[in-house]
Amino acid sequence: MNSFPTDPDSIAERISTIDPVAYGKSRNFVHGDVTRLSPYISRGVISTKKVMEQVLSRGYDPMRIEKFLMELAWRDYWQQVWVERGNEIDHDLKRSQPGVRCTGVPKALIQVQTGVDGIDEGIHQLYASGYMHNHVRMYTAAVTCSISGYHWRDPAKWMYYHLLDGDWGSNALSWQWVSGANAGKQYVANQENVNKYTGSNQKGSWLDVTYEELVKLKTPDHFIDKTPFTLKTPLPSTPPFSINENWPTVVYTSYHLDPAWLSGIEANRVLIMEPSHFQNYPISHHVISFVIELATFNIPGIQIFVGEFEDLKTNLVGTSKQIHYKEHPFSRHFTGVQHDRDWMFSVRGYYPSFFAFWNKCKKELKL
Repeated sequence: MNSFPTDPDSIAERISTIDPVAYGKSRNFVHGDVTRLSPYISRGVISTKKVMEQVLSRGYDPMRIEKFLMELAWRDYWQQVWVERGNEIDHDLKRSQPGVRCTGVPKALIQVQTGVDGIDEGIHQLYASGYMHNHVRMYTAAVTCSISGYHWRDPAKWMYYHLLDGDWGSNALSWQWVSGANAGKQYVANQENVNKYTGSNQKGSWLDVTYEELVKLKTPDHFIDKTPFTLKTPLPSTPPFSINENWPTVVYTSYHLDPAWLSGIEANRVLIMEPSHFQNYPISHHVISFVIELATFNIPGIQIFVGEFEDLKTNLVGTSKQIHYKEHPFSRHFTGVQHDRDWMFSVRGYYPSFFAFWNKCKKELKL
């Protein structure tokens, strides 16, 4: 069975079956009651606001499901940081990552040989399905950055490459949070913690130490070796392109595939894939295929255009109507009519911590 179907009925069913109470109690466990909605949210098929509204419409008291709402809001928070700080998130945001001894990506990650069963199982799942549980992402970043001393950026790009829910803002800033570049301290976890939340029962690993011993660990020998590798996006060839000169053009990206957006008008609908973007932020064949399936299943008449935005504008010369697109840090060079994203709350701007952001947001829920 496909873990992440792309048809609209399956996506709608996944939203309708969310149990926000069970989620709040068990989300940190690999086999907990998580929503598995992140690929659809990160690709813009659904919004955090839509998920929140549909869950609240079932009569839940917001206070009872605050943990669920907070976790939804984390995604909006990372996006707001990205909107305000732009390309700064590609670098250490709050301070230089402490304890950096290595750059690149350790062979132990690429070849699934970390020596920690709960993490290796998560990487196998990532390669096979494009999904990794959030807690395992934190463990992966912790053993790579906080313990082994690798700078966060290259490992973050390695993980982003494989994630169906790859969102550079959430991914880069989360890696920075774990590594201490976007937080006051580094996140670490030992084998006991990994066993508890992944359901593994491993003993005697290099991570099977106390927290007092953990902070003194040096880079494990098997994390020192690095294997050269290249991340390259296998972009599709552009099929024949047909434009109705009397219609406006609605531009979609791999981050914005909302089928409801401007669905009531006749329009040229174009999924643009800019080679320059994917050269800087590459994604795998699995992820590209997922994006294309989401677009073609959910947006009638959509066409794929592989080229830069300026190339697309050249193809639209002669049309009398406007270009429409949604706001996003990766779309700042687009021109035309910009549409806002569908945020959960009206809170905007940069907040140095999530809880400063959340304390503003929850006032709108009257918590």
